[in-house]
Amino acid sequence: MLDQKLQQKQQQKLSPQQIQVIKLLEIPTMELETRIKEEIEVNPALEVDGDGDHEEAEEKNESNDDSTEFNNDDEKSDDNLAETDKNNEFDIDDYFNEDEYSNYKYSVNNTSPDQENKDIPFSGGTSFQENLIQQLGLLDLTDEEMSLAEFIIGNIDEDGYLRRDLESISDDILLLQNISVDVEKLQRILSAIQTLDPAGIGATTLQECLILQLDRKEKTTEIVTAKKILQDYYEEFTKKHFDKICQGLEIEEEDLKDAMSVILKLNPKPGNGTADSYAKTINMAITPDFNLENVDGELNLTLKNDTLNVHISKTYVNMLQTYKNTKDNNKNQQEAFEFIKQKLDAAKWFIDALKQRNTTLLSTMQVIIDFQKEFFTTGDETKLKPMILKDIADKTGLDISTVSRVANSKYIQTQYGVYPLKYFFSEGLTTESGEEVSSREIKKILQETIADEDKKKPYTDEQLADVLKQKGYIIARRTIAKYREQLGLPVGRLRKEL
Repeated sequence: MLDQKLQQKQQQKLSPQQIQVIKLLEIPTMELETRIKEEIEVNPALEVDGDGDHEEAEEKNESNDDSTEFNNDDEKSDDNLAETDKNNEFDIDDYFNEDEYSNYKYSVNNTSPDQENKDIPFSGGTSFQENLIQQLGLLDLTDEEMSLAEFIIGNIDEDGYLRRDLESISDDILLLQNISVDVEKLQRILSAIQTLDPAGIGATTLQECLILQLDRKEKTTEIVTAKKILQDYYEEFTKKHFDKICQGLEIEEEDLKDAMSVILKLNPKPGNGTADSYAKTINMAITPDFNLENVDGELNLTLKNDTLNVHISKTYVNMLQTYKNTKDNNKNQQEAFEFIKQKLDAAKWFIDALKQRNTTLLSTMQVIIDFQKEFFTTGDETKLKPMILKDIADKTGLDISTVSRVANSKYIQTQYGVYPLKYFFSEGLTTESGEEVSSREIKKILQETIADEDKKKPYTDEQLADVLKQKGYIIARRTIAKYREQLGLPVGRLRKEL
């Protein structure tokens, strides 16, 4: 039996415009220009002023409010629109040819009018693999061995290690180059590669890497002892069981100190020091989204790249006006009108989304600055207050997810350095006196405590908890271990020194 009912339901759905704002909000400044260029490529009704003609762009933006509220029944013409050039005949067929977009500006102007533009020299960079291949010419290798050596070098990682076993590499060579080669031959070629610079390159383990470096040094007493330690007592060395090493090698503690000093000067990652500085840092470059200046005690916040002059194409607005006023209202004319209107609507929505993005970023960052004002004026991280996403959401009136999007992948430039926004968020702990402090303050005190400990008898995590308890911070041992790991500090026995 069919039963029909009338139900009332309330649902909340995001409009395409709201989704666009959310997506733009997640994008950091360094990716924003790329996103704008992508939008321009799919929407010719959108332009970026690349010639610095700011006044003309402002006139265009001022006309957007009226010219982009498109209504087929509206008979009024926009006073701010420039008259279409009567001598310039417009062909609809040319418009629908998508390749004819040469009149639109794609350049981006992110500089102020008084800023001096200078060309910056560009360095292509040379990877250490390329450096090794260049050195192969110094070795006495056949053409086949040279090809195999290049293949092995291609498997060396950025730290300078060959992490893959030679059997797997042999299988790959057979599959990719149809060359059958035994592991013994590959081992001989690998040994030749390990004679190249820098010392230690091509090692399969840290132990082998350090020994390869010692083999190139003058055979002094310290070097010989250091090599014996790495060859025969490597496990004791990694666990810092110094007493066992001294007993096994029958040496005094002073001799062990000299040998350890040699080992500690070796490079555990030989690949890192060989690449060109540009090649190493190109993927690590950070472009701050905000700039904070302290002017006579007053904190001034600005949004970087806020000078992106994105505007609606005046040409498209004039075209729409022309179609709207034409008396010949055939099917092609109507389709052209709808097409232009759609593009102009999308352009206006995108510009509005950019403005809302900037407004949301600035308002949220300003609240964070007000909340952590003591830190931003002093640079002392112990002054950071406990702050979570909800604290900022409550003060801005935004949703927690929105604040999270603002904080994610965004950076601020201050007089004390560049900080990720996530740096300012931390949990709170209560001291014995009832005062709430940031976990960052606890970490700083923990770091200072470990730095000042007796390295011959370093603290265990339980002892660190007792030391902090004496200072008024009641923290469990497992929390100490968590904070210590976050600081990149090893356990007590691995911090032991002679």
